[in-house]
Amino acid sequence: MPSLALAVASILLAFSSIATAACRDNPAALGTARTLTIDPAKVQRVGTMQYRQTLPLSDHEIVLTFDDGPLSPYTARVLDLLSSQCVQATFFDVGRMATTYPWLVRREYDEGHSVGTHTQNHPLRTRSDAELERDIEDGVNSLQRILGRDELAPFFRFPGLIHPAAVEDDLASQGIVVWSADIVGDDWKRISAHEIVRRTMARLQQKKRGIVLLHDIHRRTLLALPELFARLKERGYRVVHVITSALATAPQAWSSAVP
Repeated sequence: MPSLALAVASILLAFSSIATAACRDNPAALGTARTLTIDPAKVQRVGTMQYRQTLPLSDHEIVLTFDDGPLSPYTARVLDLLSSQCVQATFFDVGRMATTYPWLVRREYDEGHSVGTHTQNHPLRTRSDAELERDIEDGVNSLQRILGRDELAPFFRFPGLIHPAAVEDDLASQGIVVWSADIVGDDWKRISAHEIVRRTMARLQQKKRGIVLLHDIHRRTLLALPELFARLKERGYRVVHVITSALATAPQAWSSAVP
């Protein structure tokens, strides 16, 4: 068994080496500038759309996040685009969607992205705190069954960014970081791909940095990403990948150690 584990690790490390080399050979790629490791005991809520604080990002640094998936075929194509640009993102997956498309969740993780949770059923209607907490727990359980406890990032985003204080406090007590956002692309609205890019870049121009919220379940988002990546590269924005200390030795961190 140890020899099998070593063989798997060697394969993954070789894959990371190839991916890193491909990134170096593609100067047009947006790339991932650095990895930010956070401690859930110290960082409990992030995103200025709801909270006073956000991630400690420098000027022109952004974190790309995708909600509501996975959904075929869009999530797979989003992953293809991220890979082509050597970009690592954070996915907030819905439990029932993950259960339907577990191979996409595995692919998110295996390709070096952080995978957090977004409830089991994505409830938007008003419900009791107890009901919401059960839905959150069910979502976590669904993702853990697919990835494993240690592989799932302790990151959570409320559907619709509706965030009851008592539920937030309960999540913090469990060491789960609640994510809001700093910039939204409005890609859940019936707007064009170009308009998604325009709104995202205009809001970034105002804030200069932050957590960008998009969705991996819409065709319009998929169509917007190539233009968005080009504009981000053109204007000097740098992508930051966020993990926690518990994930710092996971496979997605290996590529940063490759010379």
